[in-house]
Amino acid sequence: MPLSPRPLSGREAATYRTRVTLLGTAGGPPWWEGSDRQGISTLITVGDAQYLIDCGEGWGRSFRRSGESVPGFEHGIDRFRAVFLTHHHSDHTIDYPNLLLLAWHNGSNSLRQPIQIYGPGDRGSLPPIFGDPEIDPGVWCPESPTPGVHESTEKLLAAYATDINDRTRDEGKRNLRDIFEVHDIPLPTAATAHANIDPAPVMEPFQVYQDEYVTVTAILVDHRPIFPAFAFRFETADGSIVISGDTGVCDNLVTLARDADLLLHECIDPDWIEGRVGAKSGNDDPYLRQHLLAAHTPIDAVGPQAQKAGVRTLVLTHLVPGDTPVDKWQRAERGFDGLTVVGEDHMHFGLGAPIAHDPATLVAAAPEPARG
Repeated sequence: MPLSPRPLSGREAATYRTRVTLLGTAGGPPWWEGSDRQGISTLITVGDAQYLIDCGEGWGRSFRRSGESVPGFEHGIDRFRAVFLTHHHSDHTIDYPNLLLLAWHNGSNSLRQPIQIYGPGDRGSLPPIFGDPEIDPGVWCPESPTPGVHESTEKLLAAYATDINDRTRDEGKRNLRDIFEVHDIPLPTAATAHANIDPAPVMEPFQVYQDEYVTVTAILVDHRPIFPAFAFRFETADGSIVISGDTGVCDNLVTLARDADLLLHECIDPDWIEGRVGAKSGNDDPYLRQHLLAAHTPIDAVGPQAQKAGVRTLVLTHLVPGDTPVDKWQRAERGFDGLTVVGEDHMHFGLGAPIAHDPATLVAAAPEPARG
């Protein structure tokens, strides 16, 4: 059996046909003092194809610095096959417009086919008011308060109509709809109907995407009150990768991650929660405290989740707060028999066995069919 996936240098990782690169490992909207972690984003490379999961702040710059972008003028996203958004929180989508609007200048002329984008659809109902129900915050954009990724993308492009029209009419740029195809991930009606009661009902993983390199399945996870919130599993000929998205402790994630080679799991520091909104914080907010604990996975709960799933390597990412010391995050290894790694930006992992010493030969290497 191959060794459990472990952190590799970029040069080492380039000898693997299938590899995972952490573009950004910070969670949450704030800018964390004392931390240079970029916003949450992950890249999976299989042969000459690449898959992006989430578009946190700085993902593009991090991608170019990671060594996974083809160098040279008008190179960048020319190997992208698909992009997956786990949920609609802004720390996962804030640099999504960069992907759309900078594509013309960063590799889209070399695309062999449109980039497929998959994300949550319209949840169908507003989330309940959290905290004091007597305080009504009103509804933003009441004509469409919970749009899915397809509608959101159309609205983003509409906001940039001046730029888009100028570049297509004056510079002859391609129609962006020929570069990207955007899909709401469909859900069973029953799941949508009970979104505010049970955002992650017990279910089996379902297929979202497949090509000759990967099969991607998804499952609902518990990031209440946000809905839908997905975790994704990528099956390749070299192994399996699971990305938790944002979630509290959740049986569905264990189901999706069963026997995976690599589990990238979010994590929150409960001491930070207590210091910010706990009883002794001077800013006591039991509603927000409970929300943060329910919607995310505390350090000591991550290892048992990975153990239940039987994964080989656990990687902590989407770290909240981004400036918690690494040795404290390392406590997540308790209760887990496999390898635990605290994720860092630009960290690489290889799956399977090295297949070449010359990275240039990897792009032409034909993969085995994806498992699953």
